Parts: sequence; C-alpha cells; structure tokens
Amino acid sequence: MTTDKIIRVSIWVYLGIFFAYLLGPLIIMSVTAFNSPSFPRMTPWECLTFNWFGELFRDERILNGIWNSILVGFGTVILSVSMGLAGALMLTQIWPKLRATYYTIIIAPILIPGVVIGISTLVFWDRINRMLGLGADSFLSNGLFLTIIGQSTFIASYCMLVLVARLQRYDIALTEAALDLGATHAQAFRKVLMPFMMPALLSASVLAFLASFENYNTTTFTFGEYPTLTIELAQKVRYGITPAISALAFMIVALTVFFALINEANIKRKKMIADARKDATVGELAGKIEVPGIISRNPAAIALIVLVIGVVSVTASAMAYSPDQCIANVQEQKRLETEKRIQELRDRRAKEAAEKAAAEGAEGGATQTAPKPSNNSGFGGVFAPNTLNNEGADEGASDEGADGTSNNSGFGNVFAPNSLGTDDN
Repeated sequence: MTTDKIIRVSIWVYLGIFFAYLLGPLIIMSVTAFNSPSFPRMTPWECLTFNWFGELFRDERILNGIWNSILVGFGTVILSVSMGLAGALMLTQIWPKLRATYYTIIIAPILIPGVVIGISTLVFWDRINRMLGLGADSFLSNGLFLTIIGQSTFIASYCMLVLVARLQRYDIALTEAALDLGATHAQAFRKVLMPFMMPALLSASVLAFLASFENYNTTTFTFGEYPTLTIELAQKVRYGITPAISALAFMIVALTVFFALINEANIKRKKMIADARKDATVGELAGKIEVPGIISRNPAAIALIVLVIGVVSVTASAMAYSPDQCIANVQEQKRLETEKRIQELRDRRAKEAAEKAAAEGAEGGATQTAPKPSNNSGFGGVFAPNTLNNEGADEGASDEGADGTSNNSGFGNVFAPNSLGTDDN
C-alpha cells in the first residue's frame, strides 16, 4: 500500500469516527422515537410505533414551551441583529486607536457565564422597576421581556462578529458615490449598504434564533410565567422522560436538515447560473441564457427531494399502520416471563426451606442420641440447671445432714460441708 492510499484511508477513518461521535447521539435518540417502550431506549427493540408523535402534540406544556421559545426567538433576533449591526458599523467607523478597546468591550458578554447574565438582568430590571414605582405586573417584570433582554445581551455579540466579517469586504466608495449623486445618508444606507449586508443579516438572524432557542442558563432566571422549551424539558427530566421527547428531537433534526438542504441547493443553483453567465458569449447574452434545472448537477437538491419523498411516505405509512397487536403481544410475553420468574423464585424458596428443615431435623436427631453432659463441675453443682429452684429433690435423698440439720442454703449446697471434697462413690 502506497503512502497516498494510507493517507486517504486514514482521512476516511478519521471522518467516520468524527461524524459517529458528532451524530451518533442524535441518531440513537431519533431511533428511540419509533420504539414502543415507555422509556427512551434503542435496544431491545420491541415494536415500531408512531404514537409518541401524537403524545408530543397532546402535551400542552411542551407546546406552550415551543410557542414561548418562538416568541422569545423572534424578539431576540430583532434586538440582537439591530445591536449587532450598529456595533459592526461603529467598529468600522470609530477612530482606529480605539477599535481594539471597543472590540474588547463588545465581545466581553460572550465571555461572561450565562448564569451571571441571567441573575444580573433580573436584579437590574427589578431595581429599575422599583425606581419607576411600577408594580410587580409591569412589562419590566414580564418574563418575555426579561428573557429577550437577557439573551440579547450576549447574542448581539455573535451577530456583530458575523456582520463585521461581511463589512470588511464592503467598498466604502459605493456609499460615497451614492452621496455624490444626491442620495441622503439614509438612502445610501437603505439602497446600497443593506442589499450588500443582506446575506450576513440572514446568517446572523438564523444564528441568533438558534442561540435563543437552545439557551437555558440565562433563561432559567428570567422566564417568569413564560417557560421556554428548554425550561420545560429540564423540568420533565427531573420526573422522568418519555420517547415523546425523542420525537421532538427527531423533528428538530429533520427540520434542520431540511432547511440546510434548501439553502445549499439554492446556493449551488445560483453558482451554476453565475457560471453559465460567465461562460456565455456576447451573442448568447443578447438572447437567452439556458438556466440549469433545479436538480441538474445539484446533489443538495436531489437529497432534498429524497428527504421530502421519505417524509411523505413515512407519514402515509403512519396513518395506516397500527402497532396495537404488536404491543399486546409484547405485553403478553412480558407477563409470561414475569410469571415464570415468580414461579422460579417460589420453587427456589421452597427448595431452600426443605433443605433447611432437613438440616434442622438431622441436627435434632444428633442432639437426642448424644450422651447427656455431666453437670459436676467441681463447684458443688452450683452451675447446674435448676440448682436455685429446689427442683433437684428427686436426684438427692435429702437436704438434711446426718444430725437432722438442713444444709439447703439456697446456693445448690455449694457451702455444705465436704461439698468440694472428692466423692468416692
């Protein structure tokens, strides 16, 4: 094997490991949305089901969280993109010696932990609300307002970075030419700069919305009566989750792939049209340029069509498919296995009880056949059983001595004369 082949194989192995590490959890979680157990798991596989998608759409808390996340996301996009654009324009226009300091100040919110931003936002606007004499139900204490403000504090910095990268390729002479031709600054900004910045504005908007949609650290202190999707999911995890969460994850992944393919197909088609115009002759430009088809040499468009066909097919199958019989069979099998385990446990306990009874019986027989141990310990029988209860009258002839005096001292005759002597009999 040559060195080039080794390098190529190594690259493919690395890419395989990388994408398995990156996408493996998403794939596993998506598969659990189609398994029938009530807890998300991929193995053992029981029954193919689409019921968890129905459970998802019947969960009012999840739907309410999605709606709140969308509202917060749109508000964050508007505020963050506006502040990011203003910061980017200021960065390009500010005195060069102050740019480094200004850039550091603008980027600082990214470096601050989200927990700190959430707490500081809540405390700051609560103090402003008190200073203005407003009540607890004012808009300054509203969860949506606080969440949008708190998230925009650091998301605006991300938007500014995206817009600055686009502004660095902007030719300021275009704005100067517009001003020389009689346009106002507002007209030059709206008709010259904004069209040039539109791709970056769209990218910044998507980035801001996604960052807002998945944010938890800041939102957990500001949401109030408007919990977002991440807050609802975090609260559900504390009490146990169902595959309905996996169904939601699958839908998010599918929508992300869908819009990514649309964007990639659109970019590829625009590039193909630009190449066709570039390669066209003057005569062809005077006529009509042949525009390539939407799926002509466009793998993203082909993948998009395949994805749409797959989704439609799965949806149609889900409407006609019923997993009830399969689930009933699995439950019956589990019941039989449970009864078998219970019976095995009973048999084992009965066997252990019989072995224990047999062992106790053998031990009792050995005790009865063994000779009775002597109680003569050399201490006058004081340690013998029943010596203090006067129950040994049948074993001795009399407690009285030869002279008729009683030697029963209540201590088993231990103090009687000759009690420690040697019995010749």
